Amino acid sequence: MINSVKKLREQTGLSVADIKNALTEANGNEAKALEILNSSGHKIAEKKISREAKEGVVESYIHNNKKIGAIVVLHCETDFVAKSPDFKDLAHDLAMQIASMDPKDIDELLKQPFIKEQETTIKGLIDGNIAKLGENIRVGDFVRFSV
Repeated sequence: MINSVKKLREQTGLSVADIKNALTEANGNEAKALEILNSSGHKIAEKKISREAKEGVVESYIHNNKKIGAIVVLHCETDFVAKSPDFKDLAHDLAMQIASMDPKDIDELLKQPFIKEQETTIKGLIDGNIAKLGENIRVGDFVRFSV
């Protein structure tokens, strides 16, 4: 069980207690435990959605060909989380997603499959980070440029 907890913790970043509970509920099945953890991430995100997110970062991504770029504003609740590596990585991934997939608006972006993990939507990615970081996170705005 220790190896399963370690593996799922590396994948999700969630607490050891949450992972142990999910593994217990899934009778040790890692795949089922991951589904349970993802589901709980969505529930946590729903609880935090009403909280004000007035801190955050502006992140940019320029594609290797130097002809496509994106800028995204990503909001969270505190400066502490805004400075965290996980939050910065999320902002960078979202800027890369926008440059790659050219969503027309935030609703379309949230529905898109994540380019690094096709079975996860952008909304699912954000919800997972809400559960992991313990704060409301939302996309404020974005723009994509191309030559």
